[in-house]
Amino acid sequence: MKTDTVRWAWTWSGLCFGYWIDDDLWTYGGKHVGRRIGTDIYAPNGRYVGELMGDGRLTTNKAKAGNLGTLFVPTLARGHERRLPDGVGGAHYLGYDDFPHPDMF
Repeated sequence: MKTDTVRWAWTWSGLCFGYWIDDDLWTYGGKHVGRRIGTDIYAPNGRYVGELMGDGRLTTNKAKAGNLGTLFVPTLARGHERRLPDGVGGAHYLGYDDFPHPDMF
């Protein structure tokens, strides 16, 4: 059962990306761009776009760039949310890049 509980998400560099509703990732502009399977996040076309680190930040593991997950049909766009302030970024781990910017989707 879906709860529609919104949990905000920031990239590893500290950018406020958007929010989670259950396992679905939305940009703060209201676009449904990802679905989480375990800690990995996949785009509607099934391609890996990143993952959720233990601290809740979004990042991309370069070694998983070619991984494919399940395709899904994105939900219609929601209204634009008031974007929360950016946070403090962290140094990237070896083999990781920052999660794509919301405008890249």
